[in-house]
Amino acid sequence: MQVTSVIKTLFSALRHRNFRLFFAGQLVSLIGTWMQNVGQAWLVLELTQSSFKLGIVSALQFAPMLFLSFPAGVLIDYFPKRRLIVTAQAVMMFLALTLALLDFSGTVRYWHILILATVLGIANTVDMPARQSFIIEMVGKEDLMNAIALNSSIFNAARAAGPAIAGLLIGTFGTAVCFLVNGLSYLAVILGLYMMKFEESAPRHRRPYSFGGDIREGLQYIRTKPVILITILLVAVVGVFGANFTVLVPVFVRQELQRDAAAFGLLMSCFGLGALLGALSLALLSRRGPTPALLLGGGMGLSLTLIAIGFQNSYAVTAVLLVLAGWFLVTFFSMANTTIQLETEDRLRGRVMSIYTLTFGGLTPFGSLFAGAVAHWIKTPLTFALGGLVSGIVFFVVIMNRRKVPAWREE
Repeated sequence: MQVTSVIKTLFSALRHRNFRLFFAGQLVSLIGTWMQNVGQAWLVLELTQSSFKLGIVSALQFAPMLFLSFPAGVLIDYFPKRRLIVTAQAVMMFLALTLALLDFSGTVRYWHILILATVLGIANTVDMPARQSFIIEMVGKEDLMNAIALNSSIFNAARAAGPAIAGLLIGTFGTAVCFLVNGLSYLAVILGLYMMKFEESAPRHRRPYSFGGDIREGLQYIRTKPVILITILLVAVVGVFGANFTVLVPVFVRQELQRDAAAFGLLMSCFGLGALLGALSLALLSRRGPTPALLLGGGMGLSLTLIAIGFQNSYAVTAVLLVLAGWFLVTFFSMANTTIQLETEDRLRGRVMSIYTLTFGGLTPFGSLFAGAVAHWIKTPLTFALGGLVSGIVFFVVIMNRRKVPAWREE
C-alpha cells in the first residue's frame, strides 16, 4: 500500500491525459535535443579548435532572448499557447534537418552553425516560456510542482541518455546523424500537441496590442513581488556563472583529461543522471510545495560543487562531481520555476515566464562568453571554480538575509 502511495505521488501529474501526451512527446524530442547539443559542440571544436568560438555559438543560440523575450511574453499571453508551441517546434525541426544535410554533404562551415544557432535562439525565445506557461493549463495548480519535476526528469533523463548515444554515434558515423535524429524527434511533440483535448471555454476577450504597456505591466508586477524578483535574480546569477557545462565540459575533456568524444558524452550523461535523480526526488516532495530551503540550498550546493571541480583533474572524480552538480542544478531551477508560477497571476503568466526565460537562457550568452574567454586565457578548471565562487557569494548573501523576505520569514 505504501509503495502504491509513493508511485501515485511520484507520477500524480500523469493522471491528466494532456500532460501524458506532452510527457511522451518531450521524452522523445529531448533525447534528440541533447544529441544535437553534443554533436554541435563537437563539430564546432573539430572545425575551429577554439573554445572561444564554441562560446560564441552558444552565445548566439541564446542571444535572441535578450531582445525578444519581452514581446514574446506579450504574444504568449495573447495567442493560444499550443499553437505557438507547434509553430516553434516546426521551425526547430527544419533547422536541425538543415544542419544534418550540410554535415552529411561535407559542406558545413562555421558560419552556417552561427546562423542556424541564431535562428534556433529566436524559436526558443517563444517556445521555452510558452511550454512553461502551458504546463499549468494541462495539470492545474495542485499538480504544478509535480508536473514541473516530471518534466525536468525527462529533460534530464534525456540529458543522461542523449550525450551517451551521441558520443557513440559520433565515433561511428560522425556528427550529422545526431542532427538528423533530433530533426525527426520533433514530430513526437507536434503529434502529441495535436492529439490534446481541452474543455470548451467561453471565448476570451482579446484586448488590443500594447507591447509597451503590457511589458511595463509585467515588469511592475515582478517588482511588487519580492519572492519572484529575488528568485529571478538568482536564476540570472546561476545562468551566467553556474550553468556553463556545455561550453566548459568538452574543453575540459579534450584539454585537461585528454579524452575522446565517447568520454565527453559519458561525463555529460553523469551530469544528466544527477539531474534526473534530483528531479525524481522533487517529484516525491511535490505535495509539500516549493520551499526556500530547497531553492537556496540547491544554488549553494551547485556553487560548492563547481569550486570542487576546479581543483582536481581526475576523470572519475569529475564524473561524481557532475552527478552532484546535476542534482543541485535541477533542484534550484525546478524550485525557481514552481515558486514563480505559483506566485504569478494567470493573465500575466506568459510575460513573467518570458522574463524568467530571459534570465534562465537569455543571459546565457554572457555566461558562454565568460566561460569561453576565461577558459581560453586560463585553465578550464579555474573557470569552473571562479563561476562557483561568484554564485556562492551571492547565495550566501541571500541566505543570510532571507528573513527580510515576507514569504520566507516562517520557513
